[in-house]
Amino acid sequence: MKILVAIKQVPARDSGLQIDGATGRIRESDLSFEINEPDAYALEAGLQLKEKHGGEVVAVSLGPARAAQTIREALAKGADRAIHIEQEDMWALDTLGAARLLAAAIRPEGPDLLLTGLQSDDLGAGQTGVVLAELLGLPHATIIMQVKVLAQDIRVKRELEDGWFQHVEMPLPAVLAVQSGISKLRYATLMGIKKAKTKQVRRLTAGELGGVPPRQAEMARVYPPERTKQTRLIEGDAKTAAAKLVEKLRFEARAL
Repeated sequence: MKILVAIKQVPARDSGLQIDGATGRIRESDLSFEINEPDAYALEAGLQLKEKHGGEVVAVSLGPARAAQTIREALAKGADRAIHIEQEDMWALDTLGAARLLAAAIRPEGPDLLLTGLQSDDLGAGQTGVVLAELLGLPHATIIMQVKVLAQDIRVKRELEDGWFQHVEMPLPAVLAVQSGISKLRYATLMGIKKAKTKQVRRLTAGELGGVPPRQAEMARVYPPERTKQTRLIEGDAKTAAAKLVEKLRFEARAL
């Protein structure tokens, strides 16, 4: 089984985001970077399927030269080889443009299964996996919590709302967008880190894949969210106040 996993390098969660006044973009010189967490779970799912059914896992990443660090991490964890589509100006791409470049690199590989994270930690559009499936003409499913390989097909478990799940059988090849928490993430071993240095990383440019696609969507503004504080008094006896508090925590704050 050939499994391709799309991984993205994103700003580390503890990075302080600053907006460049001249460009209106996030100032990357102040950031540290890491693998997108949902993509890390997609990689783990792919590695576990390989361990059970054999084959190979290929990591595919679209990004600037610094993304090589994230690719090496994927190789150290167990990916067999990698494809790096070098694109320095990621702001020049929207979701469709990025998916077109990824699809152009993935199509010749002819994978049995293509895994992506559910969404990226930086933009959070949650559309790349779905658009990839459309461009490649493959069936797809999202919010995947479990994957089982059958004789010719796969059976996936999808997370729905309010604790409900959906089980779907799908033909191969297919595209799956994996939910975070599908399994426990592994760490790269010292041996894995050493082996990663000898594994193949195929480097492609946007020009080799047909050029940078024109943007279909424009990002009008990037800005930090406004932080406000508000005090709300809940009136009534203890039982009534407690019921109102639970309702607000559940449906407004979404903390329950």
